Amino acid sequence: MHTARSSGAVRGVPHGHGMIGRMRERVVAACDGASKGNPGPAAWAWVVSDDKESPARWEAGPLGKATNNVAELTALERLLTATAPDVPLEIRMDSQYAMKAVTTWLPGWKRNGWKTSGGKPVANQELVVRIDELLGGRSVEFRYVPAHQVDGDPLNDFADRAASQAAIVQEPAGSDLGSPEPPPRPTPRRSPPARARPSRPGRARVRPPAPSRPSSPAAASAVAGTRRASPSARTTRAGATRSAAPPRRRRPVRVRPR
Repeated sequence: MHTARSSGAVRGVPHGHGMIGRMRERVVAACDGASKGNPGPAAWAWVVSDDKESPARWEAGPLGKATNNVAELTALERLLTATAPDVPLEIRMDSQYAMKAVTTWLPGWKRNGWKTSGGKPVANQELVVRIDELLGGRSVEFRYVPAHQVDGDPLNDFADRAASQAAIVQEPAGSDLGSPEPPPRPTPRRSPPARARPSRPGRARVRPPAPSRPSSPAAASAVAGTRRASPSARTTRAGATRSAAPPRRRRPVRVRPR
C-alpha cells in the first residue's frame, strides 16, 4: 500500500466535471481494460462508487489497436489521474499483471534500471513509469477481484462492460458525456442436451415363445405323438445334416400250436 500525507484538503467523491473532489474519508473504485483480439481493438474504463458502492461516475475511452496489458495499465493511469491525490483510494482490479506490475515488480525494475530479472527492457515502461509517479505520496490499496463472475464485484463488472463496449465501438463514453450505462453482458448460451446415441442392431438371438402346456392328458399324448411323427433334421459334429431314420416295423409274434 502506498501511503500519503494528509493535507486536510477536499477528499474525493463523484462530483461534476474534472477531478473527483468532495469531502469523503475513502473512495472505492474499479478499472479495467479490454482488447478484442489481443492485440486488437482495445479500450480502457474506470468507475467510482458512491457511499453505497454503486456506480456513480465513470469514463471509458478507445485505444485503437493495443494489447490487453496496455489497456489494463491505461485504465489504472486514467483512474489515478481523475482522482485527487489526497484521497485514500481502494482500487479493484481483475488484472494480476497490472496489479503486480505496479506493486510487486516495480521496486525491482527501478533498482535494475527498468529491466527485468532476465535483463530485458520492461514492457510498457512508459505507462508503468507514469503510474509510479501518480502513486507517489498517495494512500492506495489494490484489491484483486475475479473477473466474469455471476455474483462478482459490481464495480468491476461495470468497468469491464464499459471497456468492452468502448473497444467495440471505438468511441469515448462516460457519465460526464451523458452516455447511457454500458449494456449488460450477454447471457451465456446453454449447450443443448446430448442426443441419445442410436442403438446398434441387436445381436441377441430372439428365442421363440415357450410352447403352452396341454390342458389334458389326451392333448398331451397328441402333442407327444406329433413330435414323434414330425421328422426333424439332425446335425452331426462334422456339420453334415441327415434325416431322421424311419420308425422300425415290429415283426408279428407267431404262436406255435402245442
